[in-house]
Amino acid sequence: MGDAGGLNGGGVLDDVVTAVIDAQGTVLAWSAAAEELTGRTARQTCGRPFAEQLAAPQPSDPAAAVTTGDELPAVGVLHLIGPAGEAVPVHCRLLPMEHTGATGSRLLLAVRTDLAQEFDQGAALLRALLAQSRIGFVLRGTDLVVERTNTGPGTPTLPGMPTLPVGSTLAEVIAGPDAAGAENQLRIVLETGRPRAARQQQVRSLTDPGKEWSVLLSAVRLEDRNGKPAGVASLLTDATAQWRAARRLELRHRAVAGIGGSLDVVTTAREIAEVLAPAFADLVTVDLAEPVLTGDEPPKTSGGGDLHLRRVAMHAEGDTGPLGALRDGDAVPRLPNHPLVRRLQAGGTVVLDRATLLAGLAEPELVRLIVPERARCLAVAPLFARGLVLGTIAAWRIDRPEPFDDADAALLAEIAAHASLSVDNARRYAREHRAAVALQQRLLPRAATRTSALETAGRYLPATDGVEIGGDWFDTILLPSLRVALVVGDVIGHGLHAAATMGRLRTAVQTLADLELPPDELLTRLDELVARLAAEADPAHRDTIGATCLFALYDPVGRQCTLASAGHPPPVVVDPDGTARPLPVRPGPLLGVGGLPFETTTVELAPGSLLALYTDGLLVRQGGDLDTAVHTLADRLAALAATGGSLAAIGRELTTGPAAPVSDDTALLLARIRALGTDAVAEWQFPADPASVAEARAVVAARLDDWGLDHLAFTTELIVSELVTNAVRYAGGPVGLRLIHDTVLICEVSDPSNTQPRLRRARTTDEGGRGLFLVAQLSHRWGSRYGPSGKTIWSEQQLEE
Repeated sequence: MGDAGGLNGGGVLDDVVTAVIDAQGTVLAWSAAAEELTGRTARQTCGRPFAEQLAAPQPSDPAAAVTTGDELPAVGVLHLIGPAGEAVPVHCRLLPMEHTGATGSRLLLAVRTDLAQEFDQGAALLRALLAQSRIGFVLRGTDLVVERTNTGPGTPTLPGMPTLPVGSTLAEVIAGPDAAGAENQLRIVLETGRPRAARQQQVRSLTDPGKEWSVLLSAVRLEDRNGKPAGVASLLTDATAQWRAARRLELRHRAVAGIGGSLDVVTTAREIAEVLAPAFADLVTVDLAEPVLTGDEPPKTSGGGDLHLRRVAMHAEGDTGPLGALRDGDAVPRLPNHPLVRRLQAGGTVVLDRATLLAGLAEPELVRLIVPERARCLAVAPLFARGLVLGTIAAWRIDRPEPFDDADAALLAEIAAHASLSVDNARRYAREHRAAVALQQRLLPRAATRTSALETAGRYLPATDGVEIGGDWFDTILLPSLRVALVVGDVIGHGLHAAATMGRLRTAVQTLADLELPPDELLTRLDELVARLAAEADPAHRDTIGATCLFALYDPVGRQCTLASAGHPPPVVVDPDGTARPLPVRPGPLLGVGGLPFETTTVELAPGSLLALYTDGLLVRQGGDLDTAVHTLADRLAALAATGGSLAAIGRELTTGPAAPVSDDTALLLARIRALGTDAVAEWQFPADPASVAEARAVVAARLDDWGLDHLAFTTELIVSELVTNAVRYAGGPVGLRLIHDTVLICEVSDPSNTQPRLRRARTTDEGGRGLFLVAQLSHRWGSRYGPSGKTIWSEQQLEE
C-alpha cells in the first residue's frame, strides 16, 4: 500500500512536540520536535521550569490559556518561545502519567496551531467526501489500488455503475479498454503532478459489456511532507444523462448532414440506415412502399395486411447474429391487423420489447422473416409525409441491453420526419426525372439506321452530376435520291426546358431538311427560329435560349459531304487507311445570334470512312482543352475503327468517360460510309430539243432492260417523257437525266431554271398541265430541289419484292 496519509512514515508524529513535566513544573524530557520548534536542546531545557519556555499570551489570541507558574491547561493553546524569541502558538493536550509511578508527572503533546487546524480540516474533508452520495471519491495509493472510497459495495454513490471495493483496481471491475484508459490518466497524474479536471470517461461493465456509462473524472496527486508522490485522489460524477443527450444531439446533426444528399430513393434509404446503425441501434432496416421506388405516391391503407413494402436497406456492424430471412429487395410479408400497425399508419412511433413483438406477430413464419434471432427490442418509425406512409424505419437493439426509452422514441421520430422529406423529395424527383427521360427519349430518333449510302448509330448519355436531362440531340434524316442528312445539336441549359427546345429544333430541322435546302440556308432558317423562340421567352431567360448545331448532307452518288456549323465542334473522320482527322469546318455563330452568315465545307468521303459527329459533352469526357480533346477523340476513334467493331460498340467505348461527374450531356452520331454498286447510276445530258424526249425514252428503256426492270419500263418512260418535255419547253437546256437503281428506282431530271414546279389539276378543255399530275400518279413520291444553277425534279418508284 502507498503512504496516502503519511502515517506509515511518521509524517504526522514528526510534527508533534512532546515533553514530560513533573508535579513542580520542571521539564523532565524534551523531544526532538520540541528542540526543532523552540531551538533549545533537551540539555538546555530539562531540569528547568517549563514556565521558562512560555511566552506571554498575545492580546489578539483570546483562545490562549493564561499560565502562571505551574498552572497549565489540560487542553488549550500555549505560546512557546521560538528560536528568535518569538511567540509560537501551539495546540496542546496535557495527559497525567500516574500509571508510570511518577506521581504528578504529566505528558505534554503539542502541535503548531496551523498544523492542528490543517489536520482537523483534512479529516473533516475526508469524512465529507466519503459521506457523499452524488460525488464518488476514491483514494488510491501509488500502485493505484483503492485505499479509501465511497463507491464500494453497499454505498449509494453513483447507483447502477460498477463498485470499487477497497483493495481493487480498475481492471477488476470495468472493461479492459476503459480501465486501461482511465488508469493511464491516473498514472500521468501520479507521475507528473499535473491534475486532471472533469475529463469524460466511458465506463462499461466487466460482467455485462452492454452496459455503458459516462463519468467526469477529476484527479490530483497526493504528496508526503517531502514532496514525494503518496497516491492519487479522484472525484467522479455521473454524466451519463448529459453524455446520452450529447450523443442524441450529435446523431441529429449527423442525420441532417448525412440524409438527403442524394435524389435517389434507394441511396437515401441506405443513408438512413447507415446514420442510425450502430450509433442508435445494432441493426437498422428501411422498407419503402413499392410505388415510392418508381416515383409514385403510395396508397392510403389502414389496418395491416399487405402494405406493399419492400426491403430497401439494411445496415449493421459487428457480430449481430442471424438477422432474419428478409433481405434487400424482398417484399415485406402481410402484417396482422394490430393496433400498433394502425398507429404506424397514422404516423406514430412504436417501441416494443421482444415478448410483445413476438406476441403481436403471432405467426412463426413472420417471426422467422422479420425478427433477428438475438433481438432484445425494436423501435419503428414511419416515413410519413403529406399524410402518406412512404415506408418504415426499424431499429433493433441486439447486443446492447438498454431498452428504447421515450427519449429514444422521440429521437427516432425526429430523424424519421427529416428522412421522410428526403425520401419524398427523391420520390418526386424520380417521377419528374422519369417523365423528363420519357419525353427526351420520345424526342430522340431511333439509334441506328442502315441505307445503301451509309450506316449510322447514335448514342445519348445524360450528365452524371445530377442534372442529367439536357438538350443534346442527334438525327439521321433520309432524303430523296439516297442522300442523307446527319445532324447533331446542343441546346443551352439543362432540364425539361432544354429538352422541349431540343424537340422543337429537331422538328424544325427535319422540316427544313425535307425542303432540301442547302446546309447553310437551313442553318439560317433555324437561326431565325431560335431568335423567335428567344423573343417569345420571358425577358429574364432570353439570354439562355440558344443552341449549336452541325448539319452534314451526304450525297452517295458524288460521294460528297457538305457541312455547315453553327458554333459546333468539328466532326472527325477516319479514312479507310486509318488516318483520323477533324474536318476543316468553318463554324458560324450560335443559333439565335442572328445577322451573320453560315459557310459550307464540302469534302469527299471514300467508302469505308468513319464519320463522327458529337456534342461538346464528349470532349469533356476526353479531358484537356478543346484542341487537345478533339485530337484525343480522333486518336481513340482511329484505334476503335481499326478493331473492325460495330458502330454501336465503338459508340459505347467512345462514351466511356471519367469517374468524375460530367456536368454536360452527350450526343454522338457515328456514320460508316458505304458505296453504291458500280452500275447503280446512269446519267445522260440532252439539248433543249423536242427530239431529246424520244432519245431519253430510248436510253431509259435500254438501261432498265440491263437492270432487269422491264416491268417498270412503261411507267418510267412516261415519267421521263413528261419531265424532259417540261424541261425542254419551259427551262431550256442542257437537260440532265439520271437513273439510280437501289431499293427504289429514282429518276432525276435537271434543268437550268429556278422556277418552282407546281402541281395542278387540268380541266377537260386544257391542252396541257397534266404532266406533273401524271408523274405524281405514277410515282411513289416525287419532289424538287434547287442547286447552284437550276433545279432537279425527282421521282421514286418502288420495286417489286
